[in-house]
Amino acid sequence: MACCGNCLCCHCCCRDEDTRTPEELTILGETQDEEDEILPRKDYESLDYDRCINEPYVEVLEEMNNKRAKKYEAVRWMLVFAIGVSVGLVGVFVDFFVRLFTQLKFNLVGKSVEECSEKGCLALSLLELLAFNMMFIFIASVLVLIEPVAAGSGIPEIKSYLNGVKIPGIVRLRTFVCKAIGVLFTVSGGLFVGKEGPMIHSGAIVGAGLPQFQSITFKKINFDFPYFRSDRDKRDFVSVGTAAGVAAAFGAPIGGTLFSLEEGSSFWNQALTWKVLFCSMSATFTLNFFRSGINYNKWGSFQLPGLLNFGEFKCSDGDKKCHLWTAVDLAFFVLMGVAGGLLGAFFNCINKRLAKYRMRHVHPKAKFVRVLESLLVAMVTTVVIFVASMTLGECRDLASTITNNNTTALVSLNEDVINSTIRQFFCPNKTYNDMATLFFNPQEVAIHQLFHQDGTFSPVTLIVFFVLYFLLACWTYGVSVPSGLFVPSLLCGAAFGRLVANLLKINLGMDIYSGTFALIGAAAFLGGVVRMTISLTVILIESTNEITYGLPIMITLMVAKWTGDFFNKGIYDIHIHLRGVPLLEWETEVEMDKLTASDIMEPNLTYVYPHTRIQSLVSILRTTVYHAFPVVTENRDNEREFMKGNILISNNIRFKKASVLTRAGEQRRRCQSMKSYPSSELRNVCDDQLVAVVPAMEEGQDMLQQMLERRHAPYPNLYPDQSPSEEWTMEERFRPLTFHGIILRSQLVNLLIRGVCYAENQSSATQPRLSYAEMTEDYPRFPDIHDLDLALLNPRMIVDVTPYMNPSPYTVSPNTHVSQVFNLFRTMGLRHLPVVNAVGEIVGIITRHNLTHEFLLGKLRQHYITI
Repeated sequence: MACCGNCLCCHCCCRDEDTRTPEELTILGETQDEEDEILPRKDYESLDYDRCINEPYVEVLEEMNNKRAKKYEAVRWMLVFAIGVSVGLVGVFVDFFVRLFTQLKFNLVGKSVEECSEKGCLALSLLELLAFNMMFIFIASVLVLIEPVAAGSGIPEIKSYLNGVKIPGIVRLRTFVCKAIGVLFTVSGGLFVGKEGPMIHSGAIVGAGLPQFQSITFKKINFDFPYFRSDRDKRDFVSVGTAAGVAAAFGAPIGGTLFSLEEGSSFWNQALTWKVLFCSMSATFTLNFFRSGINYNKWGSFQLPGLLNFGEFKCSDGDKKCHLWTAVDLAFFVLMGVAGGLLGAFFNCINKRLAKYRMRHVHPKAKFVRVLESLLVAMVTTVVIFVASMTLGECRDLASTITNNNTTALVSLNEDVINSTIRQFFCPNKTYNDMATLFFNPQEVAIHQLFHQDGTFSPVTLIVFFVLYFLLACWTYGVSVPSGLFVPSLLCGAAFGRLVANLLKINLGMDIYSGTFALIGAAAFLGGVVRMTISLTVILIESTNEITYGLPIMITLMVAKWTGDFFNKGIYDIHIHLRGVPLLEWETEVEMDKLTASDIMEPNLTYVYPHTRIQSLVSILRTTVYHAFPVVTENRDNEREFMKGNILISNNIRFKKASVLTRAGEQRRRCQSMKSYPSSELRNVCDDQLVAVVPAMEEGQDMLQQMLERRHAPYPNLYPDQSPSEEWTMEERFRPLTFHGIILRSQLVNLLIRGVCYAENQSSATQPRLSYAEMTEDYPRFPDIHDLDLALLNPRMIVDVTPYMNPSPYTVSPNTHVSQVFNLFRTMGLRHLPVVNAVGEIVGIITRHNLTHEFLLGKLRQHYITI
């Protein structure tokens, strides 16, 4: 068995999972209750944040003098600015067309409703609204069929990416196009979704794509600038783009910076913080500049900082008794935080069950079934809001929107502006329908009304609106359309907060500012759903431009998070868990320190020698799925002295016995795979070995004994100048494997493609040398070994891997406690962590899979059973 070179789910590293007994599965923690079941079982590869300082990279460093290094850093800053501007322009594009399509729909349907209210043809108005909404949702669903990763908000996937997990297709250009265009039609189609989540995902894609100076989709876009083509640089730029997306969505550059820090990156430094903040500012002001110019025709006025604007909270200058909030209100804010946490936990619980149902019964079916589900949700949503507005809405006096003694947000508006957002549907003259005013307006307008219009919505309307919006938003999040969750949660919570304010005013006669309670309700519900604290607090403060709201918002969010965490995780963590993504938390539990690195590592290794034959490399790559291999040599000179010390035996004999058994089975598998190799010479070699192995296996002989009896049989991957000796004893079979570095699968494939090798009668100095640009040319998708035609390669040629391996990766001792291993792995953004003993021998390897909570919990149970 080989080291887990990529980030794999538990069943992948233990490939023979189906043969385990139920008791073994229980010990390893792989049997779970149906409630906690992880439905999909995918293999996720880790990103590699550790810089590989091999010879090609050192050559680049030597060529880079001080002047060139400054130029390199200047290019990085220019890219950061370009990402910010690009994300701002994406926001302008999304906002313009959403506004255009929404106004077109509401204007036509509104006129139809007004005419049909008198003529009695409201069914026709409903059909018109259904036609608009279902057409828009159909387009959005088709775009998701083209690129399935474009569904949802994208925040769970980006959070996983910044945590160090490579999600296939998550930052591709096709995903960006489907996401940015699809969210236009989703929001315009009347579904209870927002465009802020997709904006964050779009910003991450822009950040990942621009610095590459190439496009896999458009082959002609390929500039010779390989310096940012690594997981390390790419993940930094994704962090930058993610923050820019938040900043453009909410007009909150500091909140965007904190969002990227809190929800995403496991690796952070001061230089990255400054770049992220600069990019967020660039995105905010780019969006502000163009939106202000387009909407008000005042270029350079900067009046619309984000896609979602909460408006200004302030009391009337003439009302001295008015106050935004008091110390007494804090008690109610705490209670609202508790209620928001409970409602958020209930929302997440229902949505989790719906997501499981979709994964079991919708996704396995034909793709058009997902389109039908989206259309069904659109149809039900349209019918519900139309019928609710027609039958449950309350006709209220239009004058009440102006004769308001608690706020001046609407006093300063003229009657035309009021009538543009107030819906008179199904009501007589000089009255308006409060339910239709909430349902038949864009969600941002409805939030603004709940924040700043006082006394315009009855408690019954708010209750009905909250219940309907809660249920429909929960059903909608997860369908196959681009969709966000921030705005629906804010609107749902704002209705809850206004309901609390109305009850306090009517029942207790309290003199309170209703807009504050609406804002706190929005924060409580959103915090109960997503469980964010620092970044969400700053985002809401920046969106309101009111620093006095800092304390109540922070208290409310903390209480909502603590309450919700008592029942389940945040909505994004739930969806990450359901996808089986091995996300690493900030730290491990204290109890996990009962385990050491030797308890959780993978001891059975597939390794390569510094000088390895092509036949062996091809065999290794074809018979394993691992993404990295230790480079080792067998220490034979002072071996007996090592054995006398007992250190090697006591620390590693149990690992090496398993390794010997593994070598025999591995040799057999490799030979079977070489049967398809074009060289007849290699096929004959394998045939001879298989003839010797198969009969013995049929007789059930011990595999270790077979190894000892066949000491003369050559290993396919031995160092060319070192052949096994017939005098090898049992102890010699356990010789130490001295660790020299790690070579990636992508690097080995690249060497084979470019014919980097030398003949047996030549020196390794004659081997061709690859530059750093040639090594990274195919990044991020390197060719697969099974797709290559290796007929022209001589299997007896030798590859010197030492110039291209990572000679100094981070390593740990077998006795290192799990918390130390976890902190090193997570904070340094590692992909592989070799376990090396005191004499320099590699005894195992640790990957992301070995540090997931489920795996550690299973090992801890095994530890207790052993004790």
